[in-house]
Amino acid sequence: MKEEVEVFRPLFLENLKKFKDENIIKILCGVRRCGKSTILKTYKNELLSLGAKPANIIERLYSSMDYESGFSASQMNEDLLASIEKADKNQKIYLLLDEVQEVENWEKCINSLFENYNVDIYVTGSNSKLLSSEISTYLTGRFVLIPVYTLSFAEYVEFKKTYIPSLQNETMETYFDLYLKSGGFPFIAKTNHTQEENFQIIDGIYSTVVTRDISKRHNISNLDMFNRVVRFVLENLGKNFSAKTIFDFFKSQHRSIAIETIYNYLAWLEEAFIVYRCNRYDIQGKEVLKTQEKYYLSDIGFKYSQFGYSPKAVASVLENIVYLELRRRGYSVYIGKFADKEIDFVASEQNQIIYVQVCRTLPEDSDRETANLKAIKDNYPKYVVTMDSSVTGNDEGINIIHIKDFLTKENF
Repeated sequence: MKEEVEVFRPLFLENLKKFKDENIIKILCGVRRCGKSTILKTYKNELLSLGAKPANIIERLYSSMDYESGFSASQMNEDLLASIEKADKNQKIYLLLDEVQEVENWEKCINSLFENYNVDIYVTGSNSKLLSSEISTYLTGRFVLIPVYTLSFAEYVEFKKTYIPSLQNETMETYFDLYLKSGGFPFIAKTNHTQEENFQIIDGIYSTVVTRDISKRHNISNLDMFNRVVRFVLENLGKNFSAKTIFDFFKSQHRSIAIETIYNYLAWLEEAFIVYRCNRYDIQGKEVLKTQEKYYLSDIGFKYSQFGYSPKAVASVLENIVYLELRRRGYSVYIGKFADKEIDFVASEQNQIIYVQVCRTLPEDSDRETANLKAIKDNYPKYVVTMDSSVTGNDEGINIIHIKDFLTKENF
């Protein structure tokens, strides 16, 4: 039977191709079920089309039953060497190693193969066992991290058109409404489940990462308190808070938790790709601030899986969607501080900067959102991104744009 391989997500394929055959290990990292394995399969087809011999492409999925718990780095090395011996040594040998963190001390095996053989190595990892800080210890200067996110809106539309025939001719408004209410996990986009069924599926991913991966790895004894902290983060999506804020909240409920423990919990959530930390940036002082950061989810579906969908929470969800889109496109993203004003996002990529305000609606008689941007006198692009279709256009250089158009805009 011919293997079905996805042909989407060209952004990530292009990122891999940029580093093809370079003397550096490519590491695709992201939350579970965000599509890393499929990207790797698609890249295999790309390698074949570029002339690589089948015997020179060595694939492994270390989360499969073929590699049960206890499979060691030595066994991993022996297994890969056996396949390398069958390859054409006069050509590059490609190692596509999926969920490599399931093998303890995998770094030692990868480092040895990297140093001693003509290999081009690609690995993926999703859970909290695969952290950039740990990779750095073994592979300093020898790897590049390629973050993988759940589907962008444009990718989501492509999935729906391809996999759900009844949705092929829907309007972009309908697609965005579905995206807003379900999130971007590829499996969700490929199916036509009800909203509640989608949330149940995402809850399974959430439970695997939060309840099993993180708690097991870090030997968390007070799971109830850990889950309460996670729910606080989900509930306060897009709001300024600190570990001290969380500490004070639980103190008000007569619950005891050390601030250091809260710091650890937040760090572990970030390391496991459940949340991303967004620091504040002083636009006038041109420095990153170390207080009152915000946290955004790797997929808005995590919030829904715990609290359900609520129209009242749409404003923070829209912020989360825009934040992820900026990250997907390679921007470093910050919360902007300009005197006493706050800009939702300051996004920078090399010498390019854009400013973005996000709001659900923008009343015609209110310039609160545009006023913050107008106060910044440089000539970088400035956007107000909204769900309000009736108030779009240009206001003294400020681009007011519907969010579906912003997300599908080719260049900012």
